[in-house]
Amino acid sequence: MDSLSKLTFIASEVLLKDESEKDIALVLSNRASSLDTDRKHQNAIENGFASPAVFVYTLPNICLGEISIRHQLFSENGFFVFDRFTPDILFDYSENLISEEKAKKVLCGWVDFDNGKYDAFLYIVANNGTFVHSISEITRLY
Repeated sequence: MDSLSKLTFIASEVLLKDESEKDIALVLSNRASSLDTDRKHQNAIENGFASPAVFVYTLPNICLGEISIRHQLFSENGFFVFDRFTPDILFDYSENLISEEKAKKVLCGWVDFDNGKYDAFLYIVANNGTFVHSISEITRLY
């Protein structure tokens, strides 16, 4: 597992470890995509030995698959790459998934890993919760 997937997997485990709902969509975003792993893969190519075990993680959405497998989720998922944390996209996308009954809950967030620096912010959206789901609240919590 690459660093982005490890970061995402550990952060999601905190939120999903006791979760019984299986209709949970995944909507994540970051700035670096899988750039850290891309560099490792490029280095391996230049040294004459490209590993499929590294290559598979050159796609940022692989971490969504890791979470889905671990928690047996068969729901919608999307991974978006933006220049900066973009709460309005997370808000709109998750609200749409719930209102269109594509998912009962949505695990959302920002999971960025590049050059040994990481930033993880995940939260779950549902019809009922502790906080009001709004762009301003997402921004405040981040």
